[in-house]
Amino acid sequence: MEIIGKITHAFPEVSGVSKAGKNWRKREYVLETQESYPQKIFFDFFGDKADQFPLEVGQTVRLSFDISSREYNGRWFTSISAWRAEQVDPQTVPQQPTEQPYPASSNPYNAPTIPPVELAPSEPTDDLPF
Repeated sequence: MEIIGKITHAFPEVSGVSKAGKNWRKREYVLETQESYPQKIFFDFFGDKADQFPLEVGQTVRLSFDISSREYNGRWFTSISAWRAEQVDPQTVPQQPTEQPYPASSNPYNAPTIPPVELAPSEPTDDLPF
């Protein structure tokens, strides 16, 4: 999968030793998408990828990643593991269009479209009894 966004957080490298006795390390980041409703995505680079793709806060990147989930003690955990990052020019990133209502021809239920009602200025807009 791929997504484009700006790096908002870069955390220090984390390392350790696995049960098998092998050393491991990873770098974690947060990317914010550039959509009408921006989303923040927490991801990591594991192993040699941590050095291969050093990212800095403020960079706009195209991120290639895999999503995986696993169960532990009856709870599910999801990880986003990046495997490539390419810096992109923020000026060339296409902006996501704002949401538009579906055209009448794509209405799956063939429901009639109802025009909006405009109230006259003299009509009260609040009909609550209190």
